Formats: sequence, C-alpha cells, structure tokens
Amino acid sequence: MADYDITAANSVFTITVPGLYNAPVTLQNYAADRAFETQTRELAETAMSIDGYLNAGWVPNPVTQTISLAASSESALVFEAIVMAQDAKRGLYRMGAEIQIPAIGRKYTMVRGLLRSIVSVPGAGRVLEARHFEITWERVLPAAI
Repeated sequence: MADYDITAANSVFTITVPGLYNAPVTLQNYAADRAFETQTRELAETAMSIDGYLNAGWVPNPVTQTISLAASSESALVFEAIVMAQDAKRGLYRMGAEIQIPAIGRKYTMVRGLLRSIVSVPGAGRVLEARHFEITWERVLPAAI
C-alpha cells in the first residue's frame, strides 16, 4: 500500500447474480464524480427515559449503495438485464459483490443484495448524464487485501 494514496481509479468492483450471472462481472466506465458510495448505517436504536437514562440496543440494518455509471457504460446492460429478468419472472434475484481498493489495501464483500432502483434512461442535457443504480445489501464484510 502506498503512503497517502487515496485513488479510486484502480478499484475493481465485481458482481455476481446467481442464476443470471454466475461468474463475476466487472463493472466499468463509472461516472467521473462518484463511482459508488454507501449511505450511513444505523447501528443502534436509542431512547431516552423520562428520568434521563440513555437506553440502547443493537439492531440489524441493511447497507444501501448507489453505483453511478457513465451513460456510455456497457456495465449498465448488466443492470438492465437484471431488471428484465426480474420483470419476466416476477421475482427478485439476489446479488453478491466485491470491491477491491488497492490504494487503501481493503476489500469489501457484499452479501445477499437486491437491485432496489434504477434510472431507466440517462438524463439528456448538453450530454447524456450518468445513470444511478441502487442496491440494498444484507451486510458488507470488510477485510484486508
């Protein structure tokens, strides 16, 4: 791992969709400003008692991730195929994924995800805009590369 290297340019994001894409598919041609990101995940449910005690408990929550691909990205076809297959079967496909980020020496394994939303058509301005795909993961497991 290089000191103070925080590039995302050499990250590798692969997904699998059992029954549809059994072999890992590597996503390519991300949007320039935001390739992928996750939202914050709440780890505890809290409540204050009337006499000032903080009560808390661990609660499981999913991880929501947004993937942004350039309008010209052929990887968008993977997500379109998932949508069409789900529509045809009137059911959902579970997904798995792994993101390797060599710059920080980490990898993240995503487990039992669902494609939750998709921008069906790229926005058209002066040029075509990035498309966003939202996946909800059951869990994300961090590890060293």
